[in-house]
Parts: sequence; structure tokens; C-alpha cells
Amino acid sequence: MKPITLYPAIDLKGGACVRLRRGEMADATVYAEDPAAQARAWQDAGFTWLHVVDLDGAFAGRSVNAEAVAEILAAVTIPVQLGGGIRDLASIERWLAAGVARVILGSAAAKDPGLVRKACRHFPGRIVVGIDARDGFVATEGWAETSSMRALDLALAYEDAGVAAIVFTDIARDGMLAGLNLEATEDLAWALTTPVIASGGVAGVEDIAAVRGKAEAGIEGVIIGRALYDGRISPAEALAVARG
Repeated sequence: MKPITLYPAIDLKGGACVRLRRGEMADATVYAEDPAAQARAWQDAGFTWLHVVDLDGAFAGRSVNAEAVAEILAAVTIPVQLGGGIRDLASIERWLAAGVARVILGSAAAKDPGLVRKACRHFPGRIVVGIDARDGFVATEGWAETSSMRALDLALAYEDAGVAAIVFTDIARDGMLAGLNLEATEDLAWALTTPVIASGGVAGVEDIAAVRGKAEAGIEGVIIGRALYDGRISPAEALAVARG
């Protein structure tokens, strides 16, 4: 079996590192007041990537926690992928120039396909599409809106665009420690040539092992949030399972 990449999640709200339940901003648990220190801790634990989301930015449609992101970038040497409120080419260019390795486009991917394609041309290998699904349909604007577009259809629309990866999140499971929606993630991965990163609901090392078992489908990695912060999974344990 192929190894998979683990992406510890740093979700930013009001400058702090939090976790939400099912994407509800009112249901946030603060895990670290200093996101940069948390980023360093994940790097020191052996993780090779960070997944950072500006939650306030996702709702505002522009970067809100820029200072916290800049501090994270200054604190680590491992690559960081960033999403949340990035909706135009100038913002993409600015964050990539600031040291972000990959920019995640979520709402923009659903509403402005021209932007995604242009960004992929300008910055090959550095654009990720984030697809957040509720009952199989795409949600946007910080998950506040659910569209009539199927997650699979949106993913297929970017097959020829040069997207580096697709982050697929099942909103109903996010932050709930209920296990990944691996069936939907695997179905999506088999339908695409673009690598898929699983997200939403990792509860234990068995979920990481299950993702690794589906790596041949095209699932490249998995994002881990609450289970790491709650200590349900230790970094060493998680990395051992992911690498085999």
C-alpha cells in the first residue's frame, strides 16, 4: 500500500486556532490562542504539511486572519496550504508570494470557474479546489449556502484545469469524530484523475488506516483536526499508520 499524507488542520477564528462542529461558527472550541506555536508543534511532531483555513475569511469573502497566517508561515518550514475567503487572482498571487505553498479555492471554485482555470495557468501545481458537500451537494460561503450542484459534477469540471488536488469534506461529519465518509470520498477519487484529500470526521487511527487502504483509488491524504487536538490520536501513531 502507498503511504498517504497527513494534514493537521489549523482553523482560524478571531486569531485563535479552533475546531467547529459541522461548520457552525457558533459551535467553536478554542484549542490554541497562538496558532503559530501550534503550527510549530505539528511540524516538530513530524508532520510534513499544514492545512490552514481562515474561517472568518470564508464568511467575509476576504482574508480576515491574515496576521495569524503570516505568523504561521514565519514559524514553520514545512509547506502550508491555505483556504478561506480567497476569491480573486490578486489575493492568490499575494498569498503565494507570502510563502503559502498551495491556495485552496472553495466558494470561488463553485461560483467563478474562470478564476480557477486562470489561477491554474498562472500558478501550475499550486491551486487546490475545496469541495465541501452537504448530502452530496456543494456548499459555499463558509458552508452557509448549499447549491444545487453535485460535488462530483464540480470536481469533474476541473479535470482538465491542472488542479493540484481536491479537498473533499463531508460537512455533516466535520468536527464530529464520527468517522470519514470514505465511501463518497472513494467514489469521487475513482471518478477523477486529480488526487483527492479526504476531510471531515477522522476519529481514530482506524480512519487513517482505512484511507491508506483506498490510496489506489487516488486518495492522496487526509486532513485531521479535532481527533489530534483532543488527543484521541497521537502524532507519532498517526504518522506511523499513514506511512506504514
